[in-house]
Amino acid sequence: MMLAGCVAPGSSTEPMANSRDNGAIERGAYLATAANCRSCHTDTRPGAPPFAGGRAIVTPFGAYYSGNITPDTVDGIGSWSDADFLRALRQGAAPNGSFYFPAFPYPSFTRMTDRDILDIKAYLATQSPAAQPNRSPDALFPYNARPLLAVWRELYFTPGSYVPDPAQSAEWNRGAYLATAVAHCGECHTPRDALGGLVSDRPLTGTMAVKTGMRAPDITAHRPHGIGAWSVDDIADFLDTGIAPDGDAVGGAMTEVVNATSKLTPPDRRAIAVYIKSIPPRPAQATK
Repeated sequence: MMLAGCVAPGSSTEPMANSRDNGAIERGAYLATAANCRSCHTDTRPGAPPFAGGRAIVTPFGAYYSGNITPDTVDGIGSWSDADFLRALRQGAAPNGSFYFPAFPYPSFTRMTDRDILDIKAYLATQSPAAQPNRSPDALFPYNARPLLAVWRELYFTPGSYVPDPAQSAEWNRGAYLATAVAHCGECHTPRDALGGLVSDRPLTGTMAVKTGMRAPDITAHRPHGIGAWSVDDIADFLDTGIAPDGDAVGGAMTEVVNATSKLTPPDRRAIAVYIKSIPPRPAQATK
């Protein structure tokens, strides 16, 4: 069973809970862990306040810095309405209408349910405010020009919540929702083209990870370059312990991911594993 109170994938019809709802806060804490919010939104310097942003997301186009998502009313999101927060994760747009750079994985977060998004907001509202201004990207024109993102979005961004596949099991759909929306696995493991858009016909076939410049491996059923030899239990155990079937330990940016997935419930880790195991290799995918 999933964490008490977590909604099923695609369900967004339940009443929204406010930031004083303990159930919403508990659910939001769980979802924020699954989404690895603390890791991306906390600077790597010693003593940096959690969720205050400033962490560099390094891409081929320059470095982009995560935003302050503490409840500070000046530098953070303390003055945001529920609609503002929903717009940010669903549409990739700030309260003033400007677009976020896609180093913020809103193309994945758009698939989340309204309730799950607002539960995360309820959890973030309980964190300590931090007066830390947001940083502009270290990128050259045109990669630092927000208005030009309108073109990028037309090419690569499809808003809309996750729609369960009726041909698949509830477990598979739960795993698909967690992997494609909340945990946004494809943002690192799916190749990108010259403009930074995900290559949609090669999901999870491996690419260069934007956070570190290190390679994010193929996690499809490809043999031997993917994880086709891994069982569902192998994948679930890896998400729990960080130890691969051959005894190799997780490293690099994936260490932070496993630190998050290890805190998920065993059924949720297994659901992700069931979904990942179902992803077929692509005949023309890279094998390097």
